[in-house]
Amino acid sequence: VVKRRGEIIKLTRTEYELLAYLVSHHGKVLTHKELLHNVWGPEYGEESEYVRVFINQLRRKIEDDPSNPQFILTEPRIGYRFVKPE
Repeated sequence: VVKRRGEIIKLTRTEYELLAYLVSHHGKVLTHKELLHNVWGPEYGEESEYVRVFINQLRRKIEDDPSNPQFILTEPRIGYRFVKPE
């Protein structure tokens, strides 16, 4: 279950798996390829647009200001990094 300010946030299965992977590797920069391989499956690796779309969906659901994210940070030309809330 994912909650924001005490309210349950509805996530799709892929959104949940992506968020869970990011959280379990918090602080580490994760490449698009690594995220694809571990969330979508080993047959994926070049479809980085999938990651971008799902990251944007997650940001809209968990961030106060999705255009200025505090939790899911972009590492330009590399991937993403999850920062745990304090």
